[in-house]
Amino acid sequence: MTVSSPTRVLAWMCVLIAVNQLGFGSVVPVLALYARSFGVTQSAIGLAIAVYGLARFLVSMPVGRLTDVVGRRTALALGGLVTAAGNLICAVAPSFTVFVAARFIAGVGAALVLVAGQIVLADITTPAHRGRVMAIYQGVFVFAVGVGPLPGGALAERFGLAAPFLIYAAMGTLAAIVAWFQIPETRATGLSAADASAPPPFGAQVRLLTGHAGFLLVALVSFMNAVARTGALFNVVPVLARDRLALSTARIGVGLALSSLVGLVLAYPAGVLVDRWGRKVVIVPATLVAGVSLVLFLIAPSYAWFLVGCVIWSVAVGISGAAPAAYAADVAPPGMNAAAMSTFRMLSDLGYVIGPLVLGLVADALGANAALGGTAACLVVVGLLFWRLAPETYRARL
Repeated sequence: MTVSSPTRVLAWMCVLIAVNQLGFGSVVPVLALYARSFGVTQSAIGLAIAVYGLARFLVSMPVGRLTDVVGRRTALALGGLVTAAGNLICAVAPSFTVFVAARFIAGVGAALVLVAGQIVLADITTPAHRGRVMAIYQGVFVFAVGVGPLPGGALAERFGLAAPFLIYAAMGTLAAIVAWFQIPETRATGLSAADASAPPPFGAQVRLLTGHAGFLLVALVSFMNAVARTGALFNVVPVLARDRLALSTARIGVGLALSSLVGLVLAYPAGVLVDRWGRKVVIVPATLVAGVSLVLFLIAPSYAWFLVGCVIWSVAVGISGAAPAAYAADVAPPGMNAAAMSTFRMLSDLGYVIGPLVLGLVADALGANAALGGTAACLVVVGLLFWRLAPETYRARL
């Protein structure tokens, strides 16, 4: 690859993820309503949501192996096509069972795109600028997801609840086209002649990585952030805001949208900070601040304080940004980017499955206070463990 190639690859990866996640965001406001149109219970609606994360969790590591066999570009293009197929079936599903199966297929497509995308970024970066590259990509990702509900809601209102799924299918197809025709193969990028020898089997790579304390700890940080996002912010906090503060869904939505906006603004400065001062100096404070934000949601006496909680959460997310993924990529020995990023993604996605289920059960049994307070405590403990036990992987020489 030429010197300018990494910049070009990053630009097209941003286009690809923007297209793909705009489609994902478009189905967010209608997913529960569409599932309810089949006449099912609230728990069944939760299943339709959770099965998407379950698919991502189950196939993340196989996707990593696939990218080593068929290449990154092929996996990305295949992910776009599988995403399109899953959402097309969602749009025309004759029954709830078919709809849930289609959601699983769409989750497999998402895993292909998200895991292969992070592997591409690991391939084209070095520790010196990895934080900034991943922060740019993450910023585009967050922005696309945050904007997606606007056209999705409008389309659903005008053309019906199935319309956003058709749009997501079209976006998945477009993402596949971008991947195949614009993303070069990066599998061997950056390997020297000495590094280019055959790496150990994929399973041995995973065992090597999971034997690294820092890798396990950064995966735990990402796991807890996923639990907090899907289990606390998406599930418990809206219910708490409605029941205690009597907030409308529109006012809750404004607060959550504000989170996306602040996170986008902070993404690139956080990437510069990661590359300048190191990964731990960003990851530890961001994790602790995320815990503080959940406490603010817990004690908020008014809508103004609810918005303060949203801003504090978004600051934590924006500062952290791509720092955990950059740390995981730093740990990977030459030729093991696929194993590192797919294992990291799998452990992170486990939080998307466990978070809504476990915190929902805790909230039902012990109340929202216990669910949010317990999650906040876990974030603080994980942040402190990472500070104490994880080695720094990169810091620029000042």
